[in-house]
Amino acid sequence: MVRVRFAPSPTGFLHVGGARTALFNYLFARRFNGIFVLRIEDTDIARSERIFEKNLMDSLRWLKIHWDEGPDVGGPYGPYRQSERLHIYREYAEKLVRENKAYKVYAYPEEIEQLREELLSKNLPPHYTREMFDRFATRERIREYEEKGIQPAIYFSMPRKTIVHNDLIKGQVMFTEGSVGDFALLRSNGMPTYNFACVVDDMLMKITHVIRGDDHLPNTVKQLAIYEAFGVEPPQIGHVSMILGPDGKKLSKRHGATSVEEFRARGYLPEAVVNYLALLGWSPPDAQEIMSMEEMIEKFSIERVSKNPAIFDPGKLRWMNGHYIRKAQVKTIVELLIPYIESKGWSYTSKEWLENVFLCVRDRMHTLEEFTDLADFFFARPEVTLLTDEAIRRGLLECAARLEQAGELTKEGLVNLFREVIKGSKLNAKDFYMSLRRALTGKSEGPELIDVVTLLGRAETAARIKKALGVG
Repeated sequence: MVRVRFAPSPTGFLHVGGARTALFNYLFARRFNGIFVLRIEDTDIARSERIFEKNLMDSLRWLKIHWDEGPDVGGPYGPYRQSERLHIYREYAEKLVRENKAYKVYAYPEEIEQLREELLSKNLPPHYTREMFDRFATRERIREYEEKGIQPAIYFSMPRKTIVHNDLIKGQVMFTEGSVGDFALLRSNGMPTYNFACVVDDMLMKITHVIRGDDHLPNTVKQLAIYEAFGVEPPQIGHVSMILGPDGKKLSKRHGATSVEEFRARGYLPEAVVNYLALLGWSPPDAQEIMSMEEMIEKFSIERVSKNPAIFDPGKLRWMNGHYIRKAQVKTIVELLIPYIESKGWSYTSKEWLENVFLCVRDRMHTLEEFTDLADFFFARPEVTLLTDEAIRRGLLECAARLEQAGELTKEGLVNLFREVIKGSKLNAKDFYMSLRRALTGKSEGPELIDVVTLLGRAETAARIKKALGVG
């Protein structure tokens, strides 16, 4: 059975690169009726926080990426937080020591740093060997560690040979002999290093395929060596190329929003974000752009994931989000709009009225956040002073008076009322309607005026006209 995992570190918000990695793993698992595992890699004690873990999980759920095993749902290979698996890493590190594939290091961190500086000063790469550390393993130092209760770090004896990796995405990658020296498995504080914990977890959780960002490609040689030391066949591994900004540089804050949480706050829909992320580095066989999650699962294949970096285009995402806003159920979008409305302190008469307001501006919306700018005049009178010629002024005042005296008017009735005023006062229709729009909305363009008047009501429309003209 296919078993994949997404293993974020809870040290911040979910970056779109991480979200794409999670999505590709999820699509791959579902495509083959496999298992998607969520594992929290929280061994960076200084930076890991449970609030970030919660945010990560909330963001994944918002994207409709659901895991089969994880910290909150359990599973047969838990625990699923690395901080709860420290005894497991100790056990497996000690196993390698007993088999002479790893060794204990009795050097203090400052001594290791000094060793590094010595190598660099000789124009040598900072690759450590067991022989370099032997001089620290004196009887006196070992006794000192025991008396102080200090655990020695455990380093892996990196085999001196060429290692070949057949990457699911990049093809054959060769790591030449001597490209990596010995490296830590366990630090003296008992915390495992990333490469060791990752291998032990993937091994014990029976992960069959690893899909991750290509920033992890340099780690692969170390991990393959550890798998070999344990006598275990490694999972198949594929490295997805990074996401770049429009300027061709690594996507970062300078390009704007980069986290799922930011896009959610700005009024993007999860369906649009998922759809867009899927197309960053993957192309369906039929070149279809708008796809549901079900369609993506059906079409996804690792063979169609590109080796080349993907360019994040905020404009394309914004366009796609606008498409999903127009495609969604009106009631669904209105419920999502209510927090934005309430944040402005605005009130509304009914959900039905709010739905009609949304329909007025829907075609111009690309994010939920834009609603408050496009529809603000429905909720609050604009501050407008109309400076217009006397003929238009008289026509607008007549229009206000007739609205105040009229009974309930249909849209057709309103159109006839405006036409009668224009014809009777011999006004230029374009100038009249532009002045009327300014008086009612404070804007030069927007929804159909008949819809605006219908939603504002006769009394409010008349009041706004008179206010803009400085009457009453």
